[in-house]
Amino acid sequence: MTIVSKIYRFYSTRRIKMLDLNRKDPISFQRGLFETFMKKGGETIFGKEHNIREGMTLKEFQKSVPLRDYDKLESWIKRARSGEENLLWPGRTVWFAKSSGTSSSKSKFIPITDESLNLCHYDGMQNMLSTYIHNNPDSKLLEGMALTLGGSAKIDEAGDGRTQYGDLSAILLKNSPILAEFRRTPPAEIALISDFEKKVDEICRVASKQNVTSISGVPSWNLILLNAILKYNGKKDLREVWPNLELFMHGGISFDPYRKEYLRIIPHGDMNYMENYNASEGYFAFQDDPSDSSMLLMTNGGVFYEFIPIDKLEEALEGRFKEFETAESVRKGINYAMVITTNGGLWRYLIGDSVVFTSLFPHKISITGRTQLFINAFGEELMISNAERALSKTCNICDCSVENYTVAPLFMEEGGKGSHQWIIEFKIPPADLELFVNTLDEEVCKVNSDYEAKRANSVTMTRLSVVPLPEGTFYRWMKESGKLGGQNKVPRLNNGRKFADKLLEYIK
Repeated sequence: MTIVSKIYRFYSTRRIKMLDLNRKDPISFQRGLFETFMKKGGETIFGKEHNIREGMTLKEFQKSVPLRDYDKLESWIKRARSGEENLLWPGRTVWFAKSSGTSSSKSKFIPITDESLNLCHYDGMQNMLSTYIHNNPDSKLLEGMALTLGGSAKIDEAGDGRTQYGDLSAILLKNSPILAEFRRTPPAEIALISDFEKKVDEICRVASKQNVTSISGVPSWNLILLNAILKYNGKKDLREVWPNLELFMHGGISFDPYRKEYLRIIPHGDMNYMENYNASEGYFAFQDDPSDSSMLLMTNGGVFYEFIPIDKLEEALEGRFKEFETAESVRKGINYAMVITTNGGLWRYLIGDSVVFTSLFPHKISITGRTQLFINAFGEELMISNAERALSKTCNICDCSVENYTVAPLFMEEGGKGSHQWIIEFKIPPADLELFVNTLDEEVCKVNSDYEAKRANSVTMTRLSVVPLPEGTFYRWMKESGKLGGQNKVPRLNNGRKFADKLLEYIK
């Protein structure tokens, strides 16, 4: 064991004890954060306008501060980007994480303060790393390099020359401690290259020669990079390039559709995978037990949580629903929309994600999808979690794998019935496409009772259809749309046909 590993294990002991407290008593942490936020909020322009003050109760806070999605917060964020101080959080906010998402704006700009950077994002990452080392005492993770596929950042043209925006990964790279640079690859000047393809080429050149022991990032973009690494080195197994590779820390999108591809390029039973829930808005949870796919909620990491049952979300947005739940009152098995107040200056912010609690004490969650990422054109209420599970099972049954996909409704026309259209780019196509379509339709029925009811005897909906795309289509379409890498994601489910029609028109 290297001296670095010994030192890290020694200093992570306190962190492991703190995580144990987080499991046993998440309520105390949340109460403490709430009190701190009320005090900090009282020092801001937003807080004064909304009567946030030290000592106020949760009920008073909920009454004074209405729920906000990005559209309703955007005017405040524009003011912060222009350089206005003490607006959403005490002091000046210099960094803004740019991401695409479910808002009317083309992009979202999420404020990143010093507190959220250090006490939320970095703290969450250290919690995950410490847990992995604790769970794997023979690990040699810290004796090698961590491969990170970063994004890019730039001076904010809407600001006064001091504010900057970019992908969260770029902001984390630009502000990471100097010691972290010694075990991260590629170096910052390569990781921050804005041209995705040039960046991949440079990473292949540099990282292929190094002892990479871990990789982290979004499964889809990392898969492109890792396949490029294999091609560059003329190999089919990543362990032939990096013999000591042992961990992939992934997040951003579901890993299930990509699992088979990662098993193909890393065909080793001792490879470890950890999911983490690290969004631009905050670091919320991570998988602390390899035998349990759910994630431990970080109740002491700079985020105060509220939860709204999905079926009450519309009422809540209209101000008609008041019984918001917290870590003290949540129940297992309920699909919740997540509302956050953070040390980044987000106040009762509807992040757009839905989660379900799989455990209490410890509080563990699974991401079920996006509050706006679903299809309910015919009353079927297909959530992203349903689609991901059905597709993963179908790929296993039909011995195939998927590179990328999107789903949209085919609306009822001239007295006809509705259906879902899956537009899929296969990595390994099914031998029998008709069997694949039938199986996928059956699996969606199994995971979604509303879809099953609409499909029964084809009363409302007919069998789904699949449009297979040529290899590389999604990549080329994203490239030509200027959406390679970073926080850009293919929208999996769409309640309308705007995205699907554009894609189908593109392949013509």
